[in-house]
Amino acid sequence: MPLLDRSLKVALVQLAAGADKVRNLTRAKEHVLEAASNGAQLVVLPECFNSPYSVAAFPEYAEPIPGQTTTFLSALAKDNSIYLIGGSIPERDESDGRLYNTSLSFSPTGELIAKHRKTHLFDIDIPGKIRFKESDVLTGGSKVTVFDLPPYGKVGLAICYDIRFPELASIAARKDGVFAMIYPGAFNTTTGPMHWDLLGRARAIDNQIFVLLCSPARDMTAGYHAYGHSVVIDPNASILAEAGEGEEIVYAELEAGKIEEFRAGIPVTTQRRHDVYPDLSAMVEPSAL
Repeated sequence: MPLLDRSLKVALVQLAAGADKVRNLTRAKEHVLEAASNGAQLVVLPECFNSPYSVAAFPEYAEPIPGQTTTFLSALAKDNSIYLIGGSIPERDESDGRLYNTSLSFSPTGELIAKHRKTHLFDIDIPGKIRFKESDVLTGGSKVTVFDLPPYGKVGLAICYDIRFPELASIAARKDGVFAMIYPGAFNTTTGPMHWDLLGRARAIDNQIFVLLCSPARDMTAGYHAYGHSVVIDPNASILAEAGEGEEIVYAELEAGKIEEFRAGIPVTTQRRHDVYPDLSAMVEPSAL
């Protein structure tokens, strides 16, 4: 049985978020409606699409799940009969008050089918370039997220800095047989040119699966300058579609059979030597919610 049971049209919505949450949601809706009207069956929003990407802003914009944005995304998916990956939002856990960077995914009926809390927090300091420390206010998640997209197959979900750690994609691909890893991510103008598509292509070729990276649009008037360049990558690490720096929607067709085609030519999935090194995927059980 193929990993991707039938071809799937995807859309990555590259959108800039400002200080007005209601306006952010309204503009996200406009772009999702456009993507759906153009035949997209799976639509992906960027990291922190409903708020500024800022350590100082996370506590102010954080909301519970379910909450305002959960209800908004659910209705948007249902009204357009699409799968919707809701980028990420600042989440406040009502049980203990902790804050998370959280991605929510919805089915065409509006059902919440996956919740991923950013596992690896973005704590970096490149002298003279950028310093950012999510752990000042956020708590990291603790699971590998995999879920079903009937009738297409399974996908894995992670957020931005998670892509630098190949284990999440490896477990999702080898344990649960996903056909794609999806990463809403706000790489910046320092790290983006260095590593954005390089990391996406690496995760694709590591596991011979599709990889989708959805970035906010670049806004040089904002405090954080996103890189842009949302991109869809095939299982042979070739770029199928890529955005520029500004607001736009990029589309791509994920073709059924491509994973099997590439794996037949370079069969690394059957050549691993677990007599020499352990099978990482056997150690963790993926989860959706």
